[in-house]
Amino acid sequence: MPTLQAPVRDTGTSRARTGSKAVTPRYLRDVNWIRGALQTAIALEHSTMPLYCAAMYSLEVQNYPSYNTIRSVLMEEMLHMAAACNMLAALGGSPRIKDLDPGFPSAGLPGKVAPDLTAVLAPLSPRQLETFMRIEAPESMLPPELRDPAYATIGGFYQVIRQAVLDNADAIRKAVARGGPANQVGGNLGYRTFTPKGADRAVEDFLASLDMISGQGEGAAAGTLEAGADSQNEISHYARFAELRYGARYLPPVASQPITPETESSYFQGEPIAWPVVINTLAVPGDGYAAILELDPNAAEVSQALKGFDSAYTAMMTALDDAWNGVPEQSWPSLGEAVIQMNEMRVTSCFNIMRHQVPEDAVRRLEQLYPDEYELMAAYTNLDAPVYYGPRFVNFAAATS
Repeated sequence: MPTLQAPVRDTGTSRARTGSKAVTPRYLRDVNWIRGALQTAIALEHSTMPLYCAAMYSLEVQNYPSYNTIRSVLMEEMLHMAAACNMLAALGGSPRIKDLDPGFPSAGLPGKVAPDLTAVLAPLSPRQLETFMRIEAPESMLPPELRDPAYATIGGFYQVIRQAVLDNADAIRKAVARGGPANQVGGNLGYRTFTPKGADRAVEDFLASLDMISGQGEGAAAGTLEAGADSQNEISHYARFAELRYGARYLPPVASQPITPETESSYFQGEPIAWPVVINTLAVPGDGYAAILELDPNAAEVSQALKGFDSAYTAMMTALDDAWNGVPEQSWPSLGEAVIQMNEMRVTSCFNIMRHQVPEDAVRRLEQLYPDEYELMAAYTNLDAPVYYGPRFVNFAAATS
């Protein structure tokens, strides 16, 4: 079975999110706490997107199974973020999007989720797929030593929010009845997200949305990798990444047996999936390639491409923020602008940034340039082959806020 978190040492350069494993006591998890948790959920869902995008962009051909698989997960992560935004808006809160800054490499995910995880922007590889599987893993698929933290998994984080919603059912209904200034976005796009149907059904709507997010990520229930009937029993994000890691489609064994870390491989014996051609981008260090660019004779052109991508990323985040927090009449145009910027990000990354090769001399000097990050970079990039730049996902709005 794949190792769900490879033992890359903590370099001290990653942005740690681990902290204490203590969480807010249950009796203090009121509606205000739920609002804060939903804002954390927005940051959490968003933090997965640059990771998945960086791997997806690294594929030379962008209509083959691996690309389509990653894209399908990415689309649902966007919808999960939208659902969290809509839930927060329904409770009278205002989603903060434009200043989100995942900051890679990172130790863990926002909200102290998966604190053992080392997350780095890197090309698609078996190692990176194991990272993705760790992000989406149900607790039952983790080794025992990784199950201890309060929020060992994303599903565990949402389960705590779910319980808080049940514990504050009357207050949830009252908050939804009062409403708030933020917009509800995306409910009529033809995708499933959160759309409140009135205060009397608020609790049921919240629970259904939280269950959708967890089910699509890790599976609808313990012992299954499928998202459940409400999602047409599609396979979970965990299973989709496992398909790529095992190189075969999900196909449960005829003889019924529970899925465990030991039996997992028997669930992926279907049609083979060919490994794609991958552009060997350099895992992005904490300085966003600054030390490398000082050695690159083509630094001006490369920097322009990198900043062009980051400008589009920043514009996308600002447009999404406007969609939820701007005047209602501009919500749809703002959402459309975000989609335009998403496409600009793909084009700039795939057809500009990744066409620039990192100088061989800089590659030879990586250990000297990044003594604390070299091991991480070498784990996610083949340093014996030509190496190329990749997107950095710098949010300029966050940097100046």
